[in-house]
Amino acid sequence: MNKQSKTLKRTVILEAWTNRFGSRALKEVEEAYRSMLQEMMDYAVEHKASQLTLHKMFYRKFREKYPWLPTRIIKGCYRDAVRRAKSFRELEKKGIAKTDKPVVRKVTITFSDSQDWRLRNGVIEVRIHRGWVKLHYREHKQLHRYLYNGWRLASELKLKLDGRKIFVYLTFKKDFEITYNPRNVVSVDVNENNVTLALFKDGKLNEVYRIETNLGRIVIGYAERRKRITRGKSTKTRSVRKALRELREKERKQDVIYKTAKIIEEIAGINNAIVIIGNVHRGKRKLANNVRKNTLRHRIHQWSVARLVEVLNNKPLHVVEVSEAYSSSINPFSRERIRKYTPSMIRLVVRGRKRIKVIKVQLRLARLCNGLALDRDIIGAINIGLKYLSSDGRGMAFPSTEPHEVRVKLMNPYRGLTPLTELKVLKTN
Repeated sequence: MNKQSKTLKRTVILEAWTNRFGSRALKEVEEAYRSMLQEMMDYAVEHKASQLTLHKMFYRKFREKYPWLPTRIIKGCYRDAVRRAKSFRELEKKGIAKTDKPVVRKVTITFSDSQDWRLRNGVIEVRIHRGWVKLHYREHKQLHRYLYNGWRLASELKLKLDGRKIFVYLTFKKDFEITYNPRNVVSVDVNENNVTLALFKDGKLNEVYRIETNLGRIVIGYAERRKRITRGKSTKTRSVRKALRELREKERKQDVIYKTAKIIEEIAGINNAIVIIGNVHRGKRKLANNVRKNTLRHRIHQWSVARLVEVLNNKPLHVVEVSEAYSSSINPFSRERIRKYTPSMIRLVVRGRKRIKVIKVQLRLARLCNGLALDRDIIGAINIGLKYLSSDGRGMAFPSTEPHEVRVKLMNPYRGLTPLTELKVLKTN
């Protein structure tokens, strides 16, 4: 067994309020912070400056200009400026920056040291030029869960003013020790409407899971709804803006992603396995640019694969990204090229609490050696696992000395580890 240490971060957002005195004082800090941030950010983008360079260039200047401003707020502005400048340079490098210089639209006041703020007795107190200001917030289950389950507060606090509302961002940290067997692997193949998992134990294929996420269909459905709402109307119309705000596509997609990630976490945790997933950041932009059809390009841009990888990296798992090249076009048993896939569809009847539901599963089948017929997504998941298990991509998914069978389990992200049905049985001798 191998061990790995991993520090995870979680951010809790609280909606707080204060009295007129505190609100007026925070507004003064916000105006000064905005002015400093814009000037520092322009300099950081032009000269690729670090926090130390910004301190040398701007500290004395801003101490003279704002003598009433706490020192650590100026230091927190350094950190904010460097982050924004780095983000702008990355956008500029990709060619998707919308302006020549970064523009400060929303300001988040950063308190970089815990000496200037504290959380006690259900109140957050921040120290500014007018003394300690109390921020009151409502009961928050997520905050309590992190406070009393071994998570520690980070030294940084962020505040965002939105009219009379004040949004407080608290960051929690926790150290995890991950134990895993390097020969136990959960390989993940993410597709438009499903996520296929191949579980390897001691380097041999043990089980296959197919989680029906339907994210592609969700994207298409919401695109049609937006088209109907805006047909013949301006998006500036009040009724149209209200109808568009009521669409909850992002929340619905994130719900599916988090539930899918939880299933992967549970399978990997039970088997002490490494999670192997395809490198989705490579080639996505090139793929989208080569597509002529607008609807398909929209679906590629709305693809939530990168978000799933991000969620998995923020869990106590050992996650490794490998190349997805040729993972769906190579026979995992003979290493020969697959020439043809045949489209197919199966219908499954699933009994629910109140009614019986018919599920349609779209497949693309390929005839392999030994009379096996496998779906393209299953082949992709197996090949991604084999790429990690052997450096040259070679290896056998099944042991060659004894009969073996693998059941492909069809799953719904809302039902956890309970499979809907067994989709197919794979056998080899």
